[in-house]
Amino acid sequence: MWLNFFAHLLATDALPWHVLAYIVLTEEDTTSSSRIFIKILFQELAEQLGIRLLNERLNDPTMQQSFESILPKDNPKNTRFAINFFTSIGIGGITENLPEYLKNTSRHIMKEQKPVSLGPESESESSDSERDDHRRKRRRRT
Repeated sequence: MWLNFFAHLLATDALPWHVLAYIVLTEEDTTSSSRIFIKILFQELAEQLGIRLLNERLNDPTMQQSFESILPKDNPKNTRFAINFFTSIGIGGITENLPEYLKNTSRHIMKEQKPVSLGPESESESSDSERDDHRRKRRRRT
């Protein structure tokens, strides 16, 4: 019942949305009880505002700092946890930007990683055909 009241206060802007910054949604920072609290609060918000309007509020550029702890982008593990959490409670639509963020993060990580050197042959400037010839010659000797 209290959660319905809190959701109503948020939905009618009687309570400022930045209070949601105090809710940290990660696997490490939540318990089953706190997840139930978040679940009921957000389901009630979705019911009162509708998913579209709730999503607009959560994507408001001026409020992003307040929602960083609910829709985390600090590391992929926490982002995936939030996506899975909201999807499992039936309001995954509010995380529509997070999968794209994960995809871009993965690309960025892949670009930063340097290829592993396979030894002096891989570092040489010889062509593929020269390396193949060299390998064939080694095989004939053995």
